[in-house]
Amino acid sequence: MIQVNENRIFLLRQTIRKHEYLYYVKNDPQISDLEYDKLLEELIELEKKYPELVTPDSPTQRVSSDLSKSFPEIKHSSPMLSLSNSYNQNELLEFDRRVRENLPDAETIEYICELKIDGASISIRYRNGIYEKAVTRGDGTSGEDVTQNIKTIKSLPLKVNRIELNGETLQNFEVRGEIFLDLESFNKINELRLLNEEKLFANPRNSAAGTIKLHDSKIVAARNLQVFLYYLFTEEIAIVSQNENLKILDELGFKVNANYKLCKNINEVIEFCNEWEEKRDKLPYEIDGVVIKVNSKKQQEILGTIAKSPRWAIAYKFKAKQVETVLENITWQVGRTGAITPVAELKPILLAGSTISRATLHNYDEILRKDLRINDTVIIEKGGDVIPKVVSVVKEKRGENSNITLPPERCPECRSELIKTDEEVALYCGNYSCPAQVKGRIIHFASRGAMNIDGLGEALVNLFVEKGYLNSIYDIYLLNNHRDELIKIDRLGEKSISNLLASIENSKSRPFEKVLFAIGIRYVGLGAAQKLAEHFGSIDKLMAADTDAISSIYEIGPSISNSVIEFFSQQTNKDLIGKLKEAGLIFEKETNQGEMKFSGKNFIITGTLSSMSRDKAKDIIIANGGKVLSAISKNLTYVVVGENAGSKYDKALKLGLNIIDEEAFLKLTGIN
Repeated sequence: MIQVNENRIFLLRQTIRKHEYLYYVKNDPQISDLEYDKLLEELIELEKKYPELVTPDSPTQRVSSDLSKSFPEIKHSSPMLSLSNSYNQNELLEFDRRVRENLPDAETIEYICELKIDGASISIRYRNGIYEKAVTRGDGTSGEDVTQNIKTIKSLPLKVNRIELNGETLQNFEVRGEIFLDLESFNKINELRLLNEEKLFANPRNSAAGTIKLHDSKIVAARNLQVFLYYLFTEEIAIVSQNENLKILDELGFKVNANYKLCKNINEVIEFCNEWEEKRDKLPYEIDGVVIKVNSKKQQEILGTIAKSPRWAIAYKFKAKQVETVLENITWQVGRTGAITPVAELKPILLAGSTISRATLHNYDEILRKDLRINDTVIIEKGGDVIPKVVSVVKEKRGENSNITLPPERCPECRSELIKTDEEVALYCGNYSCPAQVKGRIIHFASRGAMNIDGLGEALVNLFVEKGYLNSIYDIYLLNNHRDELIKIDRLGEKSISNLLASIENSKSRPFEKVLFAIGIRYVGLGAAQKLAEHFGSIDKLMAADTDAISSIYEIGPSISNSVIEFFSQQTNKDLIGKLKEAGLIFEKETNQGEMKFSGKNFIITGTLSSMSRDKAKDIIIANGGKVLSAISKNLTYVVVGENAGSKYDKALKLGLNIIDEEAFLKLTGIN
């Protein structure tokens, strides 16, 4: 009897998967909703009767009955890169020029254009053809485990179609794509929230990003999230092009956006971008541009990446939507570095899916350049459809009540006298203890990309600073001493404080590069922090370094190096590092440098390598304990020279440095 039911369960799963694929992926339903529900109900009843036959890839397992308590951080197998942006035809032509210059002569270049879905990026892993794990983009290096929530998306197969490529069955791989809400689903969610007197969501993008982080997968399932996949990576087969990549994804059963095009040249790319900029409003979901990729995977390898962006791809962003409103006031806010920024306070208006009431004005020079006055009618837009900004004044609508704004002479928060240097246009508050700066530094320190202290958001930071519990980032690690007092604060309580203190304790395991980013050195973003941590290995070595040592690091310029030197020249910052060490934070890279073949060796790479990109070579060197410098010096152990090497090669010859070709480099690494 159990064999009969096992066969029926298998047949039901196959049938339900088929109809989910036809309905959610191909938009071609072949049975009614009632017929589908009956199949699913029968499967649910059989699995209740025979729980030993339940498998993770069953359609009944999409929604969990358990509430997610946390979203653990997981490192990506390879970084999830962000794209450089372009906004006009000339910038696309410039991208094409750079691609051609960095590829061997006479190469045929094809581009593939894909719509840029306005959603949340996701990485999904499959093992033995079955859905295993889903991770958010996060900071590009690591993201959060949202496996159970992503599993609720019915257009995403829990078990892929079996396909063979070059004699190999594709079983273990990673796919990447964009989670989104279509406009109909977004509007239904807001209609329901309106009925329940809840705050409305600003736009589909934010709604999708927030939904995948909910703790109840039943609510996630009810929101009807969707996903388009555009990338597949596997070591089981070699994929020769992005065009082939998309076709394989389709064959496996994934939902691929059909509005892509293989273009023979950049002119066809421009035509595609212009076409979809006109047609964007006809789609049932939001797009904010077009992604252009070099089609050939081999050419992508040669071009490589720079910082966090690939050289072989670019985003063409559509022109921002604009509206008119009234500039009701100009206020001034203090950032964590002390910079004083003017803010336009606007008459609230709906723009590109969200209500805009404030926009940054960057600095006082912009106010003068645009001749902005209080009570002016102004044109605003969302830059890249994300950040609202004031474009210009409608001067023909200027009335007699318009008022000129003068810059403040004192900090709007602490009343300290402001500083203006010749090198910069910004005004600064020089008081390191200014409450606004203290709050800004703590918020940055606790943020997800830094120390990831869950629960210590802006509202709680403001409260704790005002009550005197937080005066510096070090005070975060003293909050446990005030546990009993914190529990008594209105709307907090024992559970929320216990969770906060546990998250603070967990933050002590964050790696050195995250801590270095978190302490808030000006100009040191996460990418720069990673490079500094890799190069110096510890905070003590970084603090002892001079400007030349720091600026010699690949892609670290004088602005960053000067800022690092300035930061550690201040005794208050040195004292802060000492206190954070005592608190148990990590200030060293965890590596076995002594066992690595390139430990203590410095490299520079010049010219084009035929077997890999320069970025890939750089990653190999760093992974083996070596360092990649950006400038020729006597400290170099090896100068790796590829084709069309430039001035660095000439300088290396003059200095008599150890020059090796690509073949010799491969032998050093053990690849050849």
